[in-house]
Amino acid sequence: MFQNIIFIGLGSCLGGVLRWLLSQFLQRYSFYHYPLGTFAVNVIGCFCIGLFYALFDKYACENTSLKLFCTVGFCGSFTTFSTFMNENVSLLQDGHVTISFVYLLASLCFGACALSLGTFAGKAIA
Repeated sequence: MFQNIIFIGLGSCLGGVLRWLLSQFLQRYSFYHYPLGTFAVNVIGCFCIGLFYALFDKYACENTSLKLFCTVGFCGSFTTFSTFMNENVSLLQDGHVTISFVYLLASLCFGACALSLGTFAGKAIA
């Protein structure tokens, strides 16, 4: 149990730091008020979790600590649903209804596609 907590914590640390770095970098290139940084990390995170689960399934990975590190730890802190929702509400409150709608719809569509692609990639790896 304690070992799993350590692995989740290490994955969370790595995922959180990487999320912040990538978000900061991408937000510099964002257009208008679109939260590109959060959008990108959420789509990338969807791909990663699909890939991880497909690989764990394909190779019958029984290493619980590794699974928890990658999925609960890394992906859980790399992606950020609470920030996503906060940004949507802020956009609405600031009167950017169209951008909020595009962000919401694009995040859901691209997230689902990225998860599917990650799963496909994980199954395709030899």
